[in-house]
Amino acid sequence: MDIEGMDMEGMDIADMDIADMDIAGMDIENDIEKRFKANRSGHLQTKGRIFDIQRYSIHDGNGIRTIVFLKGCVLRCRWCCNPESQEYAIQTMKVKGEDKIIGRDVTVAEVMETVERDRPYYYRSDGGLTLSGGESLCQPEFAYSLLLTAQAAGIHTALESMGGVPYSVIARILPCLDQYLLDIKHINPQKHRDYTGRDNGLMLENARKIAASGQTELSIRVPVIPGFNDTVAEIEDIARFAGSLPSVKKIHLLPYHRLGQDKYEGLGREYQMKDMEPPTNEHMMELMKAAGRVSGLDCQLGG
Repeated sequence: MDIEGMDMEGMDIADMDIADMDIAGMDIENDIEKRFKANRSGHLQTKGRIFDIQRYSIHDGNGIRTIVFLKGCVLRCRWCCNPESQEYAIQTMKVKGEDKIIGRDVTVAEVMETVERDRPYYYRSDGGLTLSGGESLCQPEFAYSLLLTAQAAGIHTALESMGGVPYSVIARILPCLDQYLLDIKHINPQKHRDYTGRDNGLMLENARKIAASGQTELSIRVPVIPGFNDTVAEIEDIARFAGSLPSVKKIHLLPYHRLGQDKYEGLGREYQMKDMEPPTNEHMMELMKAAGRVSGLDCQLGG
């Protein structure tokens, strides 16, 4: 197979059989890298809207990670710690008395410039790139192109999402997703709607489909919110559901905090959870033990 002068644009590297190549005089490692670059080129100019990139994170996926926060969400969770993520529109938020522009449009190539800086940390810690939000699947083309590009570059990919989009969107990204951090907030559909604005039918259905696909490492994450889902019975219901999903091994309980409260004031919005106290360590330990007991999963606090 002669590569000289070959048009690589749009070619899937999986379609190229190394065994069929004439390797005489070729630098195989460099050639593979060239083909990866060609494969990524069609996606590098895909545009998306983000509001932050956080480097050196040890949460939201394995190892040390770079987290890209995308604008837009289909839910309006009362406790959301990133209210600036909910609207897709670029906003102005008061931060320490000064106006701050929230949101900027970027290409995949621009994001990857930041992601690539920490490749040595990913390698040493089994870390990588995580997409978060908001709900990052509200920008499906950008999320797909960014995950595909990162994975083709040999970077571990993860997605934090509650799966509140058509499954066709999720199915497209699964082949380029190494780890899915799936939020499940409640089993009761009415209570879910009361506190988030939507019921959970689609999300639970998608959880079953993602688990059945076996295409990604799937972990369940539960934000523990006082007055919403912080009883032993409610956590046990979620844990039983998680334990019924094939291939799921971990469930993470994430204690409620009020770190995002000032953002609501900066956006001119009311924070509806201002009278709620974070759960105590003792209560979180009780919930963790209950979740592990009924699910048979590795249950952890945080992560």
